[in-house]
Amino acid sequence: MRVPMVQQIFVNLPVHDLPRAKAFFAALGFAFNPQFTNDSGACLVLGDNIFAMLLTREFFATFIDRPVADTRAQAAVIVCVAVESRERVDDLFARALAAGATPGRPPQDHGFMYQHGFEDLDGHLWELVHLSGAPS
Repeated sequence: MRVPMVQQIFVNLPVHDLPRAKAFFAALGFAFNPQFTNDSGACLVLGDNIFAMLLTREFFATFIDRPVADTRAQAAVIVCVAVESRERVDDLFARALAAGATPGRPPQDHGFMYQHGFEDLDGHLWELVHLSGAPS
């Protein structure tokens, strides 16, 4: 059976204050694709073909037929991104805290995987991981 592969991923995240959310992720060193950025949303470039659309809550609501969750009070998704090293995990975590994030759980070292997470300004949960091998 052939498993279909996707070409790109766009994770859509509602935000309370778009300029503030953009400044937060810029402080982590990320850029935005101006082609898909306006006053209602911003295309956060996480990597080759990996994007997060930061959408005002009002604009986000136009894509759904249910209430927009209060991500500061409830967890709906954890965005997990893999980076090239443990040092990069720690660097991004430190930058996130300096930009106003709340720390998640303490860092976890599973041998094959090192992870640390934070809650962004809108309550979205982010896990930063470095994979160094296969689980035993």
